[in-house]
Amino acid sequence: MKSSFISELFGDLKKYWKQDSTSGFLVSLIALPLCLGIAGASGFPPIMGVLTAIIGGMIVSILAGSPLTIKGPAAGLIVIIAGSVEELGKGDATIGWHYTAALVAVAGLGQILFGTLKLPRMVDFFPLNAVHGMLAAIGLIIISKQIHLAVGIMPAELKGKEPLDLLFLVPHSLINMESHIAVIGGLSLLILFGWNFIPFKKIKKIPPALVVLIFSIILGQYFHISNPEYALRKPLVNPGELSISWNADFSIFSQTAMLGSAFKYFVMLLLIGSLESVLTGRAIDLIDPEKRTSDLSRDLQAVGMGNTLSGFLGGLPMIAEVARSSANIANGAKSRWANFFHGLFLLIFVVVLVPVIKMVPVAALSAMLIFVGYRLASPKLFGKVFKTGWEQLLVFVATIAVTLATDLLIGIAAGILVELLIQVLNGVSLKSIAKSKLELDEDSAQGVYTVRVVDSAVFSNYLKLKGLLNSIPTAKIIIIDFDQARVVDHTVLENLSLFKEEYIRKGGVCTISGLEQHRSFANHPYATRVKK
Repeated sequence: MKSSFISELFGDLKKYWKQDSTSGFLVSLIALPLCLGIAGASGFPPIMGVLTAIIGGMIVSILAGSPLTIKGPAAGLIVIIAGSVEELGKGDATIGWHYTAALVAVAGLGQILFGTLKLPRMVDFFPLNAVHGMLAAIGLIIISKQIHLAVGIMPAELKGKEPLDLLFLVPHSLINMESHIAVIGGLSLLILFGWNFIPFKKIKKIPPALVVLIFSIILGQYFHISNPEYALRKPLVNPGELSISWNADFSIFSQTAMLGSAFKYFVMLLLIGSLESVLTGRAIDLIDPEKRTSDLSRDLQAVGMGNTLSGFLGGLPMIAEVARSSANIANGAKSRWANFFHGLFLLIFVVVLVPVIKMVPVAALSAMLIFVGYRLASPKLFGKVFKTGWEQLLVFVATIAVTLATDLLIGIAAGILVELLIQVLNGVSLKSIAKSKLELDEDSAQGVYTVRVVDSAVFSNYLKLKGLLNSIPTAKIIIIDFDQARVVDHTVLENLSLFKEEYIRKGGVCTISGLEQHRSFANHPYATRVKK
């Protein structure tokens, strides 16, 4: 087993090194500024974001169960990390960083356990639009802080303010912006948002983040933003030093007064980091040209190992990051070596280019994070959710609102609760919410397996249906019959569409029947259905 894996590993290197090194280089150009920006926004030394991606690329890539995903720090965890640094450090960012690094390491051990227990399958328990709502809320929280930094507001003025406070402060910051820094931030945003509208295909292949870096450095030098009069605004990146040393402070676990806060952030890192990573792995499988199916349990174990090492060294938590992974495929990556090369090039960059990194304006990195936040909370997403039904929009908006007002755990819990209340109002019994009633008719001679849902199929009982479907051999005929189902919700229908696509890809046939007598909440193939 080990020898065949090693043989395959180096066989891929020999066969695909050109494609994978090219993709790894291009992805590293995207990753470098984002890693710096994510770490800085999280309250960590910016260089630690790059260290995390180096570990994710050069170490985790070899162990991962998902061959084309890029492992590194993600904007989706900024909110958790920044909150932990501020709350645990009690105003001292350095102490907060060391304490939070310890949480990252311990959460990594939890992810190793999750992967060993095959818990990635539990990702299907969460209502999809509660997850989308959580990510949209993260996007808004990122924007709420970074927009002020992009126009030159002093970081000290933003300290201790909650996301809603920061959003209400936007007009005040725009009125009191520092003109030179605001020009850098504004032009960076213009490049990022306008890049797709450029009509020249060859130019569009250049990563816009790289263009932003070059232009912002030039403008920063032209405006002399390194001069003392800008000092309080902290306009330039202070990356810190890349060193391999123990930076996690586990004494946080011996401080009784801090244990409640530490446990809260540990749980968020463990659950939300795992959720995002598994969802990315599943999404990337759908666009993999080779149609491979990732071992998501093994992948989560590898991410957990990477996070444990990253945490010990003072790095950020890593996940399988969706934007960089998508770019990896678009750039022609063929194997896990693309992720390795991405990490290798980042290592070269931070060794050689530290003087250049120190010239990067914070406003440019803030603009990149605003762009990431916008994509997470795009207005189009609200319209897309609404098309699946008004009740799904309610789940989505409730998750966003509660997250902005409280935190991520309470926010996603609120989304789940709203979804459950809707199911009860639709007539789903309390017993059916927890456990579905299924029947399996097997005609092995014909290779036909009919799965009947007798009561209701909703997000909270979908795991049983998924388990039954996964027990059916490949390359057979599966009929999923909802004729006797009272309610079939949006999450189940969308997850079944993914199952159907994957099963067909493996050579089988899968059809969904029995929905003709159901009323749909919207004119959408995944809209919730209720028996007429």
